[in-house]
This record gives sequence, C-alpha cells and structure tokens, in this order.
Amino acid sequence: MPEIMDGKRLAEEIKAEVRKDVGMLNERGFDVGLAVVLAGDNLASEQYFLAILRACKTVGITAYKYKFPDTVTINELLNIIHSLNADERINGILVLLPLPQRINARRVINSIAPEKDVDGLGAISVGRLAAEESTFQLFKDEYIEAVEECKFMPTLSSFIPCTPFGVIRLLEYYDIGLKGKHAVVISKSLAVGKPLSHMLLAKEATVTVCHRETKNLSAVTRQADILCTATGQQGLIKGDVIKAGVIIVDIGIKVLGDGRIVGDVDFDSIKDKASFITPVPGGVGPVTIAMLLENTVKSAKRSKFLKSPLMM
Repeated sequence: MPEIMDGKRLAEEIKAEVRKDVGMLNERGFDVGLAVVLAGDNLASEQYFLAILRACKTVGITAYKYKFPDTVTINELLNIIHSLNADERINGILVLLPLPQRINARRVINSIAPEKDVDGLGAISVGRLAAEESTFQLFKDEYIEAVEECKFMPTLSSFIPCTPFGVIRLLEYYDIGLKGKHAVVISKSLAVGKPLSHMLLAKEATVTVCHRETKNLSAVTRQADILCTATGQQGLIKGDVIKAGVIIVDIGIKVLGDGRIVGDVDFDSIKDKASFITPVPGGVGPVTIAMLLENTVKSAKRSKFLKSPLMM
C-alpha cells in the first residue's frame, strides 16, 4: 500500500504561516486583499471559488468577489482587471478558468499586473520561470537571501504558478528527492504541465513531457521514478503502466455525474506498486489554494516594503 501524501496537512501548515503574516501586517495597519473573478456557470469553478473564499476567511485575507454571467464581454472583464490593478486594497488577482468559450482567456490573464498575478499564469510570470529568472523562489534559502539583499527586484514582483509549485512543495514535504530522478509529466498545459516541467528541471530532475500525441505512452510511464499526471481522464494510469516503487502525483480532476471527484489514477490497480501517491480530492488541490494565499501575502509584504519611507 503506498503512503498517501496528505495535501490537507501541508496546506494547513502553510495557512498557519500565512495567518501569522497577515496578523503582523494588520498590526502595522495593512490589510491583505485578494480579488477573485468568476465568469460563467462552470460547476468546478464555482466550487473552487467558494473554497478560495473560505480559505481567505480562515487566514484573515479580505476577499473581493466579482461574479459575472456567461454573457459577460471581454471589455467588461478587462475593465475590471484594469481597475483592480490600480486598487491599492488589492494585493492579488485571480481569474478562474475556464472563461466562457468566446472570451480570449490569455488576453484577460495577461492584463493582470505581474505583481498581482498571484496564480503566476500571465505571460510575464511564465516567461520569467521559463528563463529561470524566478526559479530561485523554489529554493527557500535563495528566496530569503534575495529578499534581504533586494536582489532580482523585477522577479520578486512576479510569482510562479500555484499548482505546480504546490506539487514541488508536497514532494519536498515528504522528503522525496528530485535530483537525478526521472520525472514524467503527462500534460503540456500552461497551467500545469509546462511550468511543472521547468520547476522539476530547476530541481535537477530528468524530465519527459507527454501529451495526447505521445506514442506508446505506457512505455514512457514505466520508466518514471516520479509520475505527474494532469489530464482529467479517469483511470488513465493503471498498475500495468507503472514500475514498482514509483511516486505518483495525481493532479487530474474530473467531476462525475453523481458528484464524486476523481483523478487520473486507478488506485485499486496501482496500490501494490506505487510507493507514494496523492489522493483526489485532498492531495494537490488544498496545497494549490494554500500557495495562492501565500503568494497574496508575499505581494502584500512587497507593497508594504515599497511604501516604506526608507524607499523614498
């Protein structure tokens, strides 16, 4: 039976630190604000929206809610983003995806100011990660040094994507070394697959990225020391496509007709082969939200620092 990587436990520890930081900022007269923008009637997005609002409340972050019907126009969304960029109460902006099909989602996401792009999905944030200008955020000692010495100020003002960063944090929480391991990522999405592959490379893993056009997928997955999958295809990963001792990070989410949430992995068939696995739900999801809160308070700290009289 594999060891279950409990994302809820890690998320609670991260949120406890966030709560402490928010309290310190509040004592100095600074509020921490996160704007959450939801457009359309996607059930999964609605659930995520409510989960974020609950999480904000538990750590003391003020949530600013913006809900739009499916008929919302791109101009309406861009106008609200521009106003939030200029609003000093707002330290982070999150636009929930997917947006209605006729909306150019990349145009909306890219309109978020990099210093408020706490989900790390804007072109500037993703580009800085790909160029290895912001990967120091993956290494605690380097991040502290950069903050203390005011190094890399442009990249201190951007963030790396929450879900893949949460994967890294979860693996490290369970003392799973990445250096030299063969990590297979099934996803080339901008939200998960691509940034996760960059982060794994920064941690000196050997990375293979697979997608829907990958030939003989099982031949690749059987080579994985660490298998990260984010397709939303129930039962994609079964016991016959993995090797013994593999570490599995299941990032896939699918809501079934009866309301159950499942991932990509068929647990019953892999339970005698995998050494570690993340559950769905309760694995990567809670950590993603915790990382979002952590990035928001980091943004608030930076804003406080830049407003300090010492910076004048």
